[in-house]
Amino acid sequence: MISPVRTELTVTDNVPFGQPVAGPAGVYRFYALTLERPAWKSWRPGQFIMLRPMQDSEGSTWARPLSICRVTSQSLVLFFRVLGPGTDRLSRLKSGDRVVVWGPLGTSFEMRPDTPTLLLARGVGIAPFAGYADVHPAPASLFMLFGHGLPSNNYPTDAMAARMEMENMRDRTPGELEQFHKVVREKMMEYKEHGGMCLACGPMPFLKRVWERAMELELPTQLSLEERMACGTGACLGCTTITSKHWPDPVRAGLPVQTCTSGPVFWASDIDLHAVLPGERSV
Repeated sequence: MISPVRTELTVTDNVPFGQPVAGPAGVYRFYALTLERPAWKSWRPGQFIMLRPMQDSEGSTWARPLSICRVTSQSLVLFFRVLGPGTDRLSRLKSGDRVVVWGPLGTSFEMRPDTPTLLLARGVGIAPFAGYADVHPAPASLFMLFGHGLPSNNYPTDAMAARMEMENMRDRTPGELEQFHKVVREKMMEYKEHGGMCLACGPMPFLKRVWERAMELELPTQLSLEERMACGTGACLGCTTITSKHWPDPVRAGLPVQTCTSGPVFWASDIDLHAVLPGERSV
């Protein structure tokens, strides 16, 4: 078990991806935030950190959970999308600014060098697979299928394509999205036939379809539910998911668990994404 560490780090770069989309000066949707490397003994792809800017003049003191994109010998890289005031504040960090980081946190993706591994990502769900490809001892065994609504230059695809085989698919229209899901199904069938496994990260509607297919095929599959996380500490109870009868602890089988404290990466067979969460209505 990796023990998390609280540390103060310096921002070394904050690079926007793609093209500005709104406003007189232009607003970017995606950023790669680079920090000096924390003094971690180790980390694992799929884990996340909590990050809070220091000396925040706007009073936004809440730390935010961010998936670890990659870790190099000199830096920690975080890839995120601007969705609200908190991430907008992060997008305005500049070189020399200081941040508080707590991590690495959470569960991680399985890594089996001799097993053909299918990586499925949609949108910002591509982030943890950059680091996964970096540290995998046999990248030739990896294949990524990536669905994205915006042009591919909004995402860190170039560096990843240099490390492993990947296919990008636009899914902006209903027709494109359905074609993407068709290819997802076909790829999962192919990896089942070849004794492989599947890892997936992205928005919940996408993950639910991957989960359904994984359960149908009995394909070993892990899902990162990091999109559900808010406080990252288990306090807000906003990121719960329901465990299945296969949950490792029988006492917790069929009950809610928090993604941030029990995940964010789960085996598909251990959770039930069809279950109705407390407070939700079945349809």
